[in-house]
Amino acid sequence: AEAVTQFELLPQPPEQENKPLVWPYWPIRLRTSSSHEEGCQRDWSVATKRFNDDGQGRVKSLTGVRLKWENGKMTEVPGSEFEIRADLVLLAMGFVSPVQSVLDAFGVDKDKRGNAKATTDGEGCYRTSVNKVFAAGDMRRGQSLVVWAIREGRQCARAVDEFLMGASTLPR
Repeated sequence: AEAVTQFELLPQPPEQENKPLVWPYWPIRLRTSSSHEEGCQRDWSVATKRFNDDGQGRVKSLTGVRLKWENGKMTEVPGSEFEIRADLVLLAMGFVSPVQSVLDAFGVDKDKRGNAKATTDGEGCYRTSVNKVFAAGDMRRGQSLVVWAIREGRQCARAVDEFLMGASTLPR
């Protein structure tokens, strides 16, 4: 990728957790993965407002807005709307289930647990019932281990590459 940007709704967490404050919950602190070290730009307190297309159904950019957090509630910062170029958008939702209204709005079929329905086999792997919409990880299988999300993310990336380019050299 020429550039990778990660948006996060929440404010940037502290470098070190406040142990008495977080116990027995997962400690909230800034974590940096190998992906971040390779050049991913992180932007905190940002909400995506919309995806913008090129007139042919392909994403060309997204519109975002800065957020202000007060007493655990977010509000948009007036006049902070911005646009960023995008060729591909991946949604990583973490420990939450798929937003049913989003799946419904796009017309994506759901499995019996309410996850995006997509097969992991054959030519159409990771494709949903909607053309050009793919699902992997928690969105497809539900909350699970991060290793499953990583594996499915890689396999889905290969499936998207094959879909767009006709073939892929990405590992399985």
